[in-house]
Amino acid sequence: MKSKYILSILSAFLFAACSLDYDPIDTYSDVTEGVSQDSVPVVFKDKAAVLLHRQTLLERFKNGQEHWYLDMLLLAESHSDNAYAGAPNAETTPFEVNSIEGSNINLRRDWNGHMANVAQTNRLINFIDDVNDASLTQAERQQYKAEAKILRAMIYFDMVRIWGNVPLVTTVAGDITSETIKDVYPAYFPPQTDALTIYQQIEEDLLEGLQYAPDNSAADKTQLSKSVARALLAKIYAEKPLRDYDKVIKYADELAGDGFELVENFGDLFGVTLTDPNSPASQQNKAIDAKARNTKETIYEAQFFPGNTNWVTWMYGRPLNDWTFYFTWLKWITPSRDLIKTFNSEVGDKRYQESVVFYQCDWNVYYPADNYPFMYKCRSAYNSIIKLRYADILLLKAEALISKGDYNGAAAIINQTRRRAGLSNLPSSATAGHEQIMQAYLKERRLELAFEGQRWFDLVRLDKVEEVMNAVYDKDEGRPAQVYPFNSLSYILPIPQDVIDQNPNLVQNPGY
Repeated sequence: MKSKYILSILSAFLFAACSLDYDPIDTYSDVTEGVSQDSVPVVFKDKAAVLLHRQTLLERFKNGQEHWYLDMLLLAESHSDNAYAGAPNAETTPFEVNSIEGSNINLRRDWNGHMANVAQTNRLINFIDDVNDASLTQAERQQYKAEAKILRAMIYFDMVRIWGNVPLVTTVAGDITSETIKDVYPAYFPPQTDALTIYQQIEEDLLEGLQYAPDNSAADKTQLSKSVARALLAKIYAEKPLRDYDKVIKYADELAGDGFELVENFGDLFGVTLTDPNSPASQQNKAIDAKARNTKETIYEAQFFPGNTNWVTWMYGRPLNDWTFYFTWLKWITPSRDLIKTFNSEVGDKRYQESVVFYQCDWNVYYPADNYPFMYKCRSAYNSIIKLRYADILLLKAEALISKGDYNGAAAIINQTRRRAGLSNLPSSATAGHEQIMQAYLKERRLELAFEGQRWFDLVRLDKVEEVMNAVYDKDEGRPAQVYPFNSLSYILPIPQDVIDQNPNLVQNPGY
């Protein structure tokens, strides 16, 4: 009777999961890939099948804009002091007033999107060595597996920072039969794994990926290269569970050895080029392209071109390639007064005009309609989405130096990004002590990386959530009233309730 009950749950779960398949054509079966002589389904029948699946993996970041980018900015910017939700509703407002619950639709799609991506990486990692095709060389097998492991690490890094203890899935569930159900059940309903173990798996994937992934290509920053692995290693070693600032410095320096450095003009990272530069922006229409792709500062990015454009741009403001397109309703990620005040405290900061733009619009939820600010780092359908860039890693090196008491070394790094922004070096008072240099450091990361999905995670990593976020509601007149105060349980978010309902082995995070 118990077996029948489990089978019915599994059937219901699998039926529900069908709607989450992002690439049904990529799903293997005995129809698409065939079976072996012992009737075992073949996952990849030949090299061509492997290459098709590899391409799917390489495009995961680009095609998953909702959970990779749109919702990540809602969390990292609107759930911090950088932005308001922008378009108040049941899904977005909880992030700005700290009332997020497990029923939040955005969190559900993020969880499902990430887990679907993990499943696709696991398929290649687990089955590429079984491909019976002599044209698929050992070097290619190692490279493609390394790329998949780097991608899996990137996915889990986002997941563990959002939810803490999450299921660690590194295998592919087999078919369900009466003989295999006891073995298969945990694969379909995995329990949570503690965050430290998740980080250790991320570390292992990145170190293994680093051995065989391709070298950085200056002409193509969409690849899961050794440099992507190095950047992620620098970021995970800055996090509390694995904190090792010596390794942060090591991988930051290795990235410099790979040829990464700051571009001279900050505007090149997010700017656009007008076909007719003398025409006012209000008259531009479809006469635009990204100013630059594959810069020496970009480590990993998704690129968009005519025919395959970046649709999320109109979620944040005006898409400059089509001035009036979808500009009739409220946009997400409205820059906060507190962030604008911080930008204005540094007179002449060139990053301000690249991060915030003011338009006239038809709504006045947070600001007067005739002078309304919008997030500006994704301004046309051809702008790249930059997941990793060198300035982030370089500043993490400054954080590592601060931890070692090398305040002058940290200031020298901070001054690099400041000078690029048109600002003078930090005053000598900034290096007078730990508190002073940390304030300068956090402010610099905030301005340099505004609207790039970093702010919330910086506050969490450095234990600044309560100090910063419980104070911002009183000093930022445009932010709606705080529902719950931030505390130690606020550092991770609730697991989607629908996911818990489907998986009896999951437990809700404390405080939700």
